[in-house]
Amino acid sequence: MTATTAWRADPYNDALRTGRGPLFLRRDDGWLLPLEVERWCEAPDRADRSVLDRCRGAVLDIGCGPGRLVAALAAGGGRAMGIDISPEAVAHTVRLGGTALCRSVFDPLPAEGRWDTALLIDGNIGIGGDPAALLRRLRQVVSPTGTVLVECAPPDVDERCAVRVDDGRGGLGAPFSWARVGVRALTAHAERAGWAVSERWALGGRPFVALIPQASSASRG
Repeated sequence: MTATTAWRADPYNDALRTGRGPLFLRRDDGWLLPLEVERWCEAPDRADRSVLDRCRGAVLDIGCGPGRLVAALAAGGGRAMGIDISPEAVAHTVRLGGTALCRSVFDPLPAEGRWDTALLIDGNIGIGGDPAALLRRLRQVVSPTGTVLVECAPPDVDERCAVRVDDGRGGLGAPFSWARVGVRALTAHAERAGWAVSERWALGGRPFVALIPQASSASRG
């Protein structure tokens, strides 16, 4: 089963419908990564707002989940669209007043090459299990003067693995590829994919990195 199919299946969609966990990513060795479903379904917190404050122009939220960031940008008069491979996530985003499409970032997207800001928040740098490949794809999606805002894993980790969505009550999804990267690993992957780090910050225990195309780094100082 592909990652697209896995995220569309229960128990992920069930958790989004109820707005509650528990929900985890389970590695083959049994290690569990908690997924913060309740936070995703609430209004943006201080760390989220630090991301929203850095959004400029047209914003694409990749893996938008239930849509709190897209809806907040829309409520403030911003131009924003979310994409997610979960129909329930897309429906939830629309109910909040945001715009969203049920689509993978690796599918053809509207306005490719013209997005001013792309978001990879809540661990979404892990999409596809290959951060460098994802960031190379974003060179096609984001404008030549655009920015990618990435949330990294708090530990200094660089991990690619097979995982399943696990509800902690016996519900288990199909395996798919995922990645976790800390700030140092993200910086290395970004450089290989043609991005330069323009800013690092952390809030509420959540580290973030802003990336710009390498060709634009000098002109931005």
